[in-house]
Amino acid sequence: MAPPRERNQPLKGHGALSNPTGRFERRQREAVDDGWYQEEVPDFVPTSIEPDRARSVISRNDSPDIPFEQSINPYRGCSNGCVYCYARPSHSYVGLSPGLDFETRLFYKKDAGKVLEEELAKPGYVCKPITLGANTDPYQPIERRMRVTREILEVLARCRHPVTVITKGALVLRDLDLLADLAKDGLAGVGVSITTLDAQLKRVMEPQAASPRARLEAVKRLNEAGVPTGVLVAPVIPGLTDHDLEAILAASAAAGARWAGYVLLRLPHEVNDLFREWLAAHYPDRADHVMSLVRQMRGGKDYDSGFGTRMRGTGPLAELLRSRFQIACRRLGLGTGRHQPPRTSLFRPPRLGRSGPQLALDL
Repeated sequence: MAPPRERNQPLKGHGALSNPTGRFERRQREAVDDGWYQEEVPDFVPTSIEPDRARSVISRNDSPDIPFEQSINPYRGCSNGCVYCYARPSHSYVGLSPGLDFETRLFYKKDAGKVLEEELAKPGYVCKPITLGANTDPYQPIERRMRVTREILEVLARCRHPVTVITKGALVLRDLDLLADLAKDGLAGVGVSITTLDAQLKRVMEPQAASPRARLEAVKRLNEAGVPTGVLVAPVIPGLTDHDLEAILAASAAAGARWAGYVLLRLPHEVNDLFREWLAAHYPDRADHVMSLVRQMRGGKDYDSGFGTRMRGTGPLAELLRSRFQIACRRLGLGTGRHQPPRTSLFRPPRLGRSGPQLALDL
């Protein structure tokens, strides 16, 4: 019989090594080994999926460094398990841990299509592009079964509403019919996030996300189908993945990517300790060096949340990264920055009747 797994050791299929208490909880838990009792730590953490009965599915923001005002996140929590995910702290708002809970205690927007139609049908609704996946991945593994993202896209397609999708999931190709239909009218675009081309690093850093090869194939097939698709090198982790920047951009251009962007590693709130814990377990030889580089790009801190700098960082190393990105994009003919589908004139609000939603007749 194999010995029990030790605390804070890598767990297959998960990025986080632990399940720390959320920052809003009054009581904090901390494991202490007193030498008397050795608790057997399980090798498997079951996943639960619960409905999130929201009265609205559209989120709005006015952040000056985010290129969209409206977004929809079909899921709370994400089974991709990306250890660096800046969305992890959002689980603290519902009394759960940003660690393993974020990967295994998942919530889906119940009746998302119906709620969305009700929002779009309101007389005061102003059509602006919607981004799917601004927080958690709309094509994470459970979407294959839950189909919430598909349901949302079906509504947007019927209403001719512009949409951009951000994902690490090759499952986006399942909805190629809807995306291509929207794209023919200039109403859809996709951004595929690629962090590394190293399959081994991907397995421990983004354990349940699609492989780099599968993501590049998705870029290729989406563009071939007429869906404008670009690549986000996000996040760039100094000392760990930054050397891959030019190679990712070259592979993306070869796959037909139309634009590219990048985001520097962000470590807000609990993500900082979770990432440090992961780094020490998987890359102990360079953990201190990586964090030193991070601080050099964050004004001496592990993270700076200031608008305009949180995505790119500051200082000589951040400027060097920016220059490398721009030079590579020019050489490869890649546009820089994401562009929301601009057309809103085709939007047709649904008409809600007794028998269900109806679209207005074109007379």
